[in-house]
Amino acid sequence: MKLDQQEARRLVDTYSDLILRLSYTYLKSTQDGEDICQTVLLKLLTGDEVFDSPEHEKAWVIRTAINACKDELRAFRRRAVPLEDVPEAAAQSTLQSDVLDAVMELPGKYREAIYLFYYEGYSVKEIAALTGRSEAAVSAHLSRGRKKLRAMLGGREYEAT
Repeated sequence: MKLDQQEARRLVDTYSDLILRLSYTYLKSTQDGEDICQTVLLKLLTGDEVFDSPEHEKAWVIRTAINACKDELRAFRRRAVPLEDVPEAAAQSTLQSDVLDAVMELPGKYREAIYLFYYEGYSVKEIAALTGRSEAAVSAHLSRGRKKLRAMLGGREYEAT
């Protein structure tokens, strides 16, 4: 399928922020998130995927970004170098807040569920489909993640009213 420039622009405008935010929650690095974003968008723009709906398209983008992040994490473990061999510290992320920092400290399964639920607005059922987990597991991850966040952030101060 050949995309025209207008459709390519729509895809980039629609999904680049989503992919960057999702990648950051996995990789904790803006630069690595940008690499993942470029990779996923390239697959989207050059692939032959046919989507049934905008929701199907968005789900494909999220699943592809998650898989790319997991691949990057596996590859990182193989190419890690001692800290003293790194020439300079990585730049700070532009996505800073107390809550986001706390979310980033959560274990991966809780971080993924919290991010997709609160930041992307997916339902438990949709998260289960995207991640290949049961709805019960996603609900448990959300509940446990919230409990951990509450403890990390000092209780009720950050809870929605």
